[in-house]
Amino acid sequence: MKNTLTAIAALLLSLVLVCAACTKDPENGGGNNGGGSGNGNGENNGHEYVDLGLPSGTLWATCNVGATTPEEYGDCFAWGETEPKDNYSWSTYQYCNGSYVTFTKYCNNPLYGEDGFTDDLTTLQPGDDAAVVNWGSDWHMPSQEEWEELVDNTASTWTTQNGVHGQLFTASNGASLFLPAAGLGRENGYMVVGSSGYYWSSTLFLDSIDFGCCFCFYSEGFDMPDYCYRCYGASVRPVLSASKN
Repeated sequence: MKNTLTAIAALLLSLVLVCAACTKDPENGGGNNGGGSGNGNGENNGHEYVDLGLPSGTLWATCNVGATTPEEYGDCFAWGETEPKDNYSWSTYQYCNGSYVTFTKYCNNPLYGEDGFTDDLTTLQPGDDAAVVNWGSDWHMPSQEEWEELVDNTASTWTTQNGVHGQLFTASNGASLFLPAAGLGRENGYMVVGSSGYYWSSTLFLDSIDFGCCFCFYSEGFDMPDYCYRCYGASVRPVLSASKN
């Protein structure tokens, strides 16, 4: 009986040690590398990045804002907002007064501005960038040009990674980047979760400023460039400029 109890105690101790080894580090945002898969090249402010060998030297985060692994959806944000919420509509959008013709920021057309307001801002300022606010000033939301560079310099395919659908980008240097199909936040919840991904850029869609430029993908392919209502909730995948490495 004594030998049996000793064996059970040893087994329980080994399980405790295993669980402790697998516990995510809250200081680093999860995992053993600050929120990533372990396949990145380094980290900045506790968040992992991967070097895809892009011409500009831009480094892409391995996780979405609000996630701790590449497969986690993370948080969604309206364009220019820095906190997630439950209702993504014009009635809750920070930079208008209830409709897409009452903008109070990022407006270059008086027909869309509150009482004819314009400011000619076409790129998110740091205080309105969800990557900057949540991850630190070295990070930023990709511009439309940075999304285009990613697409033009990698091979991409719809795939399933650890049970999660999404888009995989593979670079000529062998490095890869996975974006989960996290769907889109709307007024009454989320749509197309698991079948489409919507990722913001920091660039305003100048042809119709009620939209922000984004990258959209689905099982049949992707849309580049694409655009989405600013009030909708899309994912954010931060990037680092080469000078921040």
